[in-house]
Amino acid sequence: MFHPKPNVLEKQKTIGKTVSLSGKGLHTGVTVTLTFNPASENHGIVFKRVDLQEQPLVHALVEHVTETSRGTTIVEKDVKVATIEHVMAALMGLGVDNVLIEVNGPETPIMDGSSTFFVEVLHKAGIVEQNAEKKYFTPREKIVYSEPEKGIEITLYPDDRLSVDLMIDYNSKVLGNQYAALKSITDFEREISMCRTFVFLHELEFLLKHNMIKGGDLDNAIIIMDRKVDQPELDRLAELFNKPKVHVKPEGVLNNIEIHFPNEPARHKLLDLIGDLGLIGMPLKAKVVATRPGHHANTELGKIIRKMIKAENLRPQAPQVDLNKQPLLDVNDIMKLLPHRPPFLLVDKIMELSPTSVIGVKNVTMNEGFFVGHFPDEPLMPGVLQIEAMAQVGGVLALKTVPDPENYLTYFLKIEQVKFKRKVVPGDTLVFKLELVEPIRRGLVHMYGQAFVGETLVMEGDMVAQIVKAVDNKQ
Repeated sequence: MFHPKPNVLEKQKTIGKTVSLSGKGLHTGVTVTLTFNPASENHGIVFKRVDLQEQPLVHALVEHVTETSRGTTIVEKDVKVATIEHVMAALMGLGVDNVLIEVNGPETPIMDGSSTFFVEVLHKAGIVEQNAEKKYFTPREKIVYSEPEKGIEITLYPDDRLSVDLMIDYNSKVLGNQYAALKSITDFEREISMCRTFVFLHELEFLLKHNMIKGGDLDNAIIIMDRKVDQPELDRLAELFNKPKVHVKPEGVLNNIEIHFPNEPARHKLLDLIGDLGLIGMPLKAKVVATRPGHHANTELGKIIRKMIKAENLRPQAPQVDLNKQPLLDVNDIMKLLPHRPPFLLVDKIMELSPTSVIGVKNVTMNEGFFVGHFPDEPLMPGVLQIEAMAQVGGVLALKTVPDPENYLTYFLKIEQVKFKRKVVPGDTLVFKLELVEPIRRGLVHMYGQAFVGETLVMEGDMVAQIVKAVDNKQ
C-alpha cells in the first residue's frame, strides 16, 4: 500500500562540519555532550555511544524503540539512547538525512525542552547537499492507527508534501482543547522548533517523588497548574527548582518561562510527532491528522510504516522500460535468432540486452488462438505459455552469446519454482526480465526470470537451458 518514492528534484543532505553541545539528561540528570558529525550518502541517522567500550552504534529506527512513557528510547544490542525525539525532530525539520551523532551518556540533553538548541547548532554546522537522491515514503492510500479507548487516532493520507493537523484534549480546564498545524516541513523551524514540553503539576509531583526527572527544572518545561495551589506550596516548588519565587499566571501556568504561543503544548506534541516519525528511516510525504498523539502511538504507527517499507523493498521491482521507444530487436530480428514461428512465436520485441540479462515484451491480444478454448467465457493466457514466452526471451539471451546463433538451438532442461501471482488476460502487456544466475559454462544457461504486467509481478521461475548446435540435433 505504500512505496518508497524518490524525488528527482531533491538530494540527500548531511552537515558540513562537526559540531557539539552539552546539557543535562532529563531523567538521569547527568551532563552529556552531543556531537553531530557529517555522514556519507544512505548512512541514515545513527547514534554512537562514545562512553562505552567499542563505542557501539544505535541506529535511529523505530524497530529499536523500547520505551515511550516519558520520551522515546531506542535500544540496539542492549545499548540504549534515551529521549531522542527532540533531536530527531530538529534533523527532520531541517531535512538532514545522514548524520553520525556521538553521545557520551545514555540520554540526549533536554536543553530547554524543545528542538531549538539542536536546530541552532545544526545551522552552525551547515546543511550540505549530497549526490544521492532523497527517498520519501508516500502512502498510496489512507492508513489509520487508533486507540479508541484513549481517544487516540493518527491518520495518514497520500500527499505530495508533509503537513500535520493535530489536536490535543486532556480534559483539563486550564489547557482545554488545543489545535496546531504545520502546512509544510519548511515551516518547522519558525513555527514548531522552539515549542517546549509541558507537564501537569500532578505529573511533576509524581515524577519528583519517584526520582525520575533528575535533570528537570523550571527552565525546560511548561508547568500546567491543574489544581489550586497556595503560596507555601509554590514557595516549596521554587526552592526545589532553585528559583527565587514563582506564581501562577492568569492563564493557569507557572511563571517559570514565557509562553511562545497560546497553543504551545499542542505545537510541542506536533514536534514530538515529527521526531518520532523520523524513525521510519526516511522522510515522509503525507497529510497527517492526529488526535491526542503521544510517543507510544507515534512509534506504533511508525512500526507499521517501517514494516511496509521493508515489504516494499522486498517486492520485485518492474523494469523501467519505455514501451513506446524503438525496440532493440523487433519481431523480424527475433525470428533470425529463434526457430519459433507464428502462432508459437511468443515474443514481440526485445527492449534491452546485455551479456547477463534481457528484457522482452509480449503483447497479449484477443486474437491469440489459445483463447478460443482457454476459456470461452473467461479468456486466460495458459501458465504453460507464459513459461514458454519467458523461455523464448531467455533463448534470445542464450543465443546472443554464440557467434553464429542461426546454427544453434536452446533446449530447456529444467524449470523450477515457477509461481503464478496473477492471471494474464487479453489487453495485458507482459514484460519479461531474465538474468543469468551464474556464468554460462559448457553451453549451460541458468537464468532467473520474472514477468510483469505494469508494476505487478505475475509470474516468476528458475530456468536451465542448454545451447546445442542445430546440426547435432539432426544426427
